[in-house]
Amino acid sequence: MSGIPRQHRADEITDATATRTGRRARRLTPVGERGLTLARVGAQTVEYRMHGDGPGTVLLFHGGHMRAQLALGEDVFTDAGLRVLIPSRPGYGRTPLTGPSTGAAPVTDFTDTMARLCRNLGVDQVAAVVGISAGGRTALTMAARHPDLVQRVILQSPVGFLPWPDRRTHLGGRILFHPAVEAVTWALVRAAIRFAPGQALRLLTRDLSLLPVGQVLAQLSAADRATLTGLYTSMRSGRGFVADMLPVADCTAHISQPALVIATRNDRSVPVAHAQSLTAAMPRAELVESRADSHMIWFAPDYPAIAAQIRAFLLTDHHTAGGHVNA
Repeated sequence: MSGIPRQHRADEITDATATRTGRRARRLTPVGERGLTLARVGAQTVEYRMHGDGPGTVLLFHGGHMRAQLALGEDVFTDAGLRVLIPSRPGYGRTPLTGPSTGAAPVTDFTDTMARLCRNLGVDQVAAVVGISAGGRTALTMAARHPDLVQRVILQSPVGFLPWPDRRTHLGGRILFHPAVEAVTWALVRAAIRFAPGQALRLLTRDLSLLPVGQVLAQLSAADRATLTGLYTSMRSGRGFVADMLPVADCTAHISQPALVIATRNDRSVPVAHAQSLTAAMPRAELVESRADSHMIWFAPDYPAIAAQIRAFLLTDHHTAGGHVNA
């Protein structure tokens, strides 16, 4: 399959579900080039992928260093009978970073663009907006700005509106993942994985967990290690990660939808305080604590139970059930 996305204008009707692969995604799977579409929506260009063929749709925003080509835990949604719409956020893939050089403006503009794209695709409501890691603030902004479109919010290891990242990560990130340097950084990562995969995985895992890295890696199967290293070899930062580190306006006061927030206390990359503060700020939010050893909750032994909670949350009629209410 060609890696060059198809293109269409905003006023065209496109059958995006025809791009699915027909294969069930693993819980964490780098999928390479897979049925990408490049859409012109007003003045913005958006790269996206649609996975699954259910009657309902989930809108998923990936975290840092991820783009639409890569899959991360999508099977929980397709198993629930839903399609998943995955865009590349601004600065990642072929979605350009536009607007002023602030964190808030690209996020708010992009969520408005995504709302328009959803309606161009015939999606009048999304069953949930999903935010993973640094994509959490985009998902929250989407829910706050478009409550008529977004029915629920699901956050996984989310970055919230507390200061993030820490000073060391911020300084290192601006150097290693600067747009002029990030291609070299990821080329070095790929070389390290090729020639010394064990040592490379140890180095890459260190910043994801508060636990000893040896303990974290010992819990991974050989297949999980292969999947994780495959993901790292496919990552790029573009202009997106430096933008992710900029502040975004806190919109939690405007979110009324039911929300499911999933995080682990062992996360070094995004402290669990982010998930806790988001849960406290949203009146219909529930915090689910994963027992994962690291930021990557999809590898935890309790992930099947968490996936069951996600499916139950998606299938619950929160208008009649009352939703999840904070005390």
